[in-house]
Amino acid sequence: MNKTTLAILWHQHQPYYPDDLTGETLMPWVRLHAAKDYYGMALHLLEVPEFRCTINLVPSLVRQLLACSEGRVRDRHLEISRKPADGLTEEEALYLLDQFFMANPETMIRPFPRYMELYQQRRPQRDTARTALPRFSTRDLRDLQVWHNLVWIHPLAFERDAELAEFRRQAQDWTEEEKSWLLDKQLSIVREVLPLHRQLADSGQVELTTTPFYHPIMPLLWDKRLARQAMPGCALPRHVEGYPEDLHEHLRRAVALHTEQFGRPPVGLWPSEGSVCEEILPLIAEHGFRWLATDEEILACSLGGAVGRGERGDVRSPELLYQPWRCGEDGLLQIVFRDHALSDLIGFQYQRMNPQAAAADLLERVRAIGQAVVARRATPPALVSIILDGENCWEYYPDGGVTFLRTLYRRAVSSEHLRPMTISEHLEQFPATDRIERLFAGSWIAHNFAIWIGHEEDNTAWDLLHDTRQRLIHEQHRGGHDPEALQRAWNEIYIAEGSDWFWWYGDDHNSAQDELFDWLFRKHLQNVYHLLGLRVPGALLQPISRAAQRRRWTQPSAFLNVRLDGYVSFFEWLGAGHYAVVSERGTMTQVTGGRVKELFFGFDDEHLLLRLDTPINAAEDLADTEIHVIFLQPRERTVVFRPRDGSYHAQAVAPASGTSRHSAPPDERSSNHPGPTAATRLATATPPAPATTAATVTTSARTAAAIAVAAVAEIAIPLAELAGQPGEPLRFYLELHPAGGAPERVPQESVLETRIPDRHSQLIEWIV
Repeated sequence: MNKTTLAILWHQHQPYYPDDLTGETLMPWVRLHAAKDYYGMALHLLEVPEFRCTINLVPSLVRQLLACSEGRVRDRHLEISRKPADGLTEEEALYLLDQFFMANPETMIRPFPRYMELYQQRRPQRDTARTALPRFSTRDLRDLQVWHNLVWIHPLAFERDAELAEFRRQAQDWTEEEKSWLLDKQLSIVREVLPLHRQLADSGQVELTTTPFYHPIMPLLWDKRLARQAMPGCALPRHVEGYPEDLHEHLRRAVALHTEQFGRPPVGLWPSEGSVCEEILPLIAEHGFRWLATDEEILACSLGGAVGRGERGDVRSPELLYQPWRCGEDGLLQIVFRDHALSDLIGFQYQRMNPQAAAADLLERVRAIGQAVVARRATPPALVSIILDGENCWEYYPDGGVTFLRTLYRRAVSSEHLRPMTISEHLEQFPATDRIERLFAGSWIAHNFAIWIGHEEDNTAWDLLHDTRQRLIHEQHRGGHDPEALQRAWNEIYIAEGSDWFWWYGDDHNSAQDELFDWLFRKHLQNVYHLLGLRVPGALLQPISRAAQRRRWTQPSAFLNVRLDGYVSFFEWLGAGHYAVVSERGTMTQVTGGRVKELFFGFDDEHLLLRLDTPINAAEDLADTEIHVIFLQPRERTVVFRPRDGSYHAQAVAPASGTSRHSAPPDERSSNHPGPTAATRLATATPPAPATTAATVTTSARTAAAIAVAAVAEIAIPLAELAGQPGEPLRFYLELHPAGGAPERVPQESVLETRIPDRHSQLIEWIV
C-alpha cells in the first residue's frame, strides 16, 4: 500500500533588524526566537529521529543568528537586560516596562505567578510606562529583566537542563550574578541552533531549503506590473519597472551562504511569502533549484479553477492539488502546493484544542485526503504539503506546542496510512508528470500581492526605494566613491527590498512597533546616502505610516432597540460597535475563512447585545457549535450557549481550577473529542443539515442570557449578571466550539474593550 506523504515545511524567518552602519539591533526577536523556537523545533526532531520534514532557513535570519552567536551586534534589549537594575536610567527603566512584557499574556505570563504579578502591576491596558514606573522597585525591575528572557527559552530546554529548571523554580529575588548566568545560558542555547540544524540535515532527517536573501517579493522585484494579474485595478507606484539583477543577487547570495553553512547547496526554494510568477522560473532554475513551493490558490488560478474549495472547505479535484507539478519552459522545475486549510489549523486553531486530540485530528484529515485521492487515482500516493511559520504560532499554545508536536511526530511515524517525508524525498520517488503551462502571479495570501503593493503607503515606500536606488546607480556611474562603500550601499538597497517593511504599511497588518518598522525601512535608505557622503532627502526623514496601531473595532454610539429573532434589521443595530474579523497575529495571516465574519456589540438599558454575522447564514454555519462569551472584566465569567434538541441552552460558568480558564470542563467540550466526520469533511464536504428556523434559548437558573440563531446569531446578556458599575471597563471575547472541530476565537487574539453604560442615558459616549 502506498502511504500518503505528509510533507511539513517549517518556514523560519525574521526581518533583518540590525542597522549595519551602527552595529546595533533595536529588536530582540532573532535572539529570543532562537532560544525558544528554533532551538526547540530542532530538539523535537531529535526526539523522534524517524520523523522527516523540511525546514526553510531564510538567509537574512542565518546571518543574524551568526552575528548574535559571535557577539558581532549590539542588542539594546540584551544590554538593558544585563545592566544592574539599580543602575538603570529612567529612560532604560521605561524601555523595560514597554518592551519586557512582549509575550502572550495567557500562555507566557499568566502561568508564572511572579511574572503575572509584575504584569498586573504594570497595567499595560491602562497606564503608560511613565505612570507605572513609580510602582516598580529595584527588585521588581531585576525580576522583570529575568522573567522576560526566561519565558523566551523553549520548554524542552528546562527538561534537558536541571540547573535551568531549578533557576526558574526560584521564581523571584534573583541576584545580578544569577541574572548574568541566565543571559549567558540563553546565548549558549542560541549558539547551538545552526549546528543542530546542520546535524539534522547531515543525518537525512531534515531537508534544509532557502529563500531569496533578504526575503523580497520576487515577482514585484521583477516587474511591479505583475500585481495587476490578480488585481487588475491595483494602484501602482510611479515607478513600475523591476530590478531583475537585484533578484539574481538575492538568489546568488542565498545559495552561497546556505552552501557555506550547511555543506551543500539547497535544491528547494520557498519563495518569499510563496510569491511566484512564470517570469522568474528560469532564474530560479539557473541558480540550481530543482523545486519550489507556493499556495494551493496559485494552482487553482493557474489551472483556471479546476482546483478549488467548496463553501464548506471541501477540495474539488483533490488528485490535482495533492501532487507535484512541472513548470517552466523546459519543465525541469517541480512545484508543490501547500494545503492552506491544514496549515491554518496548526497556526491558528489547534492551540485551543486538547493537544493530543488536535494531533489526532490533523493526522485523520491527512488520512482522509489520501483516501479521497486514491478513489480518483491509484498511484502515486497523495502529497499533502503543510507549510507555515515554524516559530510564531507556538507562543499561543499553552505549553509552547510541546504536547501537540510530540504527539504529532510520534503518531505520524507509527501510522499505517501515512509517511512523513522531506519534499525532495517524495519528488525523487514520485516525480511530477503533469505540467502547468503558465504559473499565475500571486502569493500565498489571497493569491495576490495586496499586502505589499497598491496601498498609498506601500507605493510611497516603493517609490522611495526606487529613487534611492537610482541615485546609487548615478553615483556609481559618476565614479569617485570607495568600492567598499558602494558595496555596502547596495546591501542597504537589498535589505530595503525585503517584504517585511511593506507588510506593515497599509491597513493590512499592524503592531505596537509599526513606527519602528517604518523607521528601520527609511533608515536603510538613509544609510545609502550616508555611505556615499550625500545629504539625506527630506522625504526619507518623514514617516510613511499614517497611523501607528489601527484599532480594529468601533465603539457603540447609542442604545440599541433589538428584537431578538436572528434576523437583521438595519436600524436595530445602527448604534452598535463593530468588529470585522481580521488576522491579528502581526507576522502571521490566516487565509482560511472562519465561521464569523463580523461582530456587532452594544447595549440596551438592561443588556449587553451581540450579533454574529457568518459567511452564509448563522443557522447553517453555526450548526452544532457552542458559543462561549468570555468576560475578563468587570469579573471573570463565561456564558455558554449549547445547541441541544433544536435550540440553545445557556449556562454561566465561573473559572475553576483544573479546567480551561474560561471554558467549560473538558468532558463538556465537544472540540476535545473530534470524530472522523470532522476530518473526513475536508475531502467529502458533507455539510451539516441547515437549521431553517430561529433557535431560541432555554435559560438556566444561573443566567437569564438569551440567543436567537437564524440569518444571524443575536445574543442578550443581562448587565446585572456582569456585576459591574456604569463607567467600569467591560472586556470580553467569544469562542466558537464546533462539534468535532477546532475552536475559533473572536477577536482572534485581542479582547474587545468598552465600558458599561449609564442605563439612564439615551445617548452615551464610550471612552476606552
